[in-house]
Amino acid sequence: MDAVKNKTGKYEQRLASKSMNQIKATLAKTSSNKRKVQLTIQESKEVIDIPIEALSFLKDILSIMAEGNDLMIIERDSEMSTQEAADILNVSRPYLVKLLETGQIPFKKAGTHRRVLVKDIIKYKSKLQSDRRKNLNLLAKQAQELNLGY
Repeated sequence: MDAVKNKTGKYEQRLASKSMNQIKATLAKTSSNKRKVQLTIQESKEVIDIPIEALSFLKDILSIMAEGNDLMIIERDSEMSTQEAADILNVSRPYLVKLLETGQIPFKKAGTHRRVLVKDIIKYKSKLQSDRRKNLNLLAKQAQELNLGY
């Protein structure tokens, strides 16, 4: 599956917010042992069974859209280019290549091109965020011990 990208306009934001609240209310009323829900398409009266997890995922997507944020859905096991990976990590492509070449993120070569697994980028980003959080907590603790007013 290729990446699905979406840019959210003002109309879509309002509609997403309304829809998200409706789905949130529906999920709150749905019993926890229920494994599927039915969606009815108003125009065709067609009824579609979907897994309850998919409805929860749809709520998360609508929440992101309601905030006006761009959205990209990618399979965890898919591969991406170094530029796409750099964009996700919010770093330059040359810096990402340095991370790859130093072994901090696994990659493979397809001809002359480096390819990176999405799950490896997500893993690296999570580790980076965790390390940052630990370091910030350490700095805050030291500032309190030194009575710096933080």
